[in-house]
Amino acid sequence: LARARPKAVREAWDGLGYYARAANLHALAKQVSGAGCQVPDDPEALIKLPGVGRYTAGAVAAFAYERPVPAVDTNVARVIRRVFFGMRDAGSGMREVRQLAAALVPRDGKRAWKFNQAIMELGALICVARVPRCGDCPVRGECKTGRRIGRR
Repeated sequence: LARARPKAVREAWDGLGYYARAANLHALAKQVSGAGCQVPDDPEALIKLPGVGRYTAGAVAAFAYERPVPAVDTNVARVIRRVFFGMRDAGSGMREVRQLAAALVPRDGKRAWKFNQAIMELGALICVARVPRCGDCPVRGECKTGRRIGRR
C-alpha cells in the first residue's frame, strides 16, 4: 500500500465512499513504512498519524497492544452517559465521557482489552440508541437510566 500510486489506491477504494479515508490510509502506510514498519502503541503517537482520531488511537492501543486505555466509540459513549448521567442528559460532553472511560479501564492490559470489548458490545447489543434493553442489562442496578426505567 505504501508503494502504491495514489491513483491505484483511489481505484481500489472505488465504490466504498469516504475517499478521504483512502488518502489517509495511503499516507499512514507511507509514514509507518518509513518508520521501520512499526505502528506506535501509544495513543498520543497514534493520533498524530494521518486519519487517526481519538477512537482509532484508543482502539489500536487497547486491542492491538493491550494498553490500558479506553476505546470510546459512539456505543461506549452512550453506555457511559446512561450509566453515570441518565438517559436524558445530553450535557455530558465527550471530554467528560473519555475521562470517565479512562478511570474505568482496568490497568492490566488483558483485562483492559476485555473491558473495552465488553462495553462496546454492551452498547451495540443491549444499551442501543433508540430502545435500550435495560431489562437484559448486566449493569442495570448501577445505571442511572436502568434504575429509572426499572421503576416504571
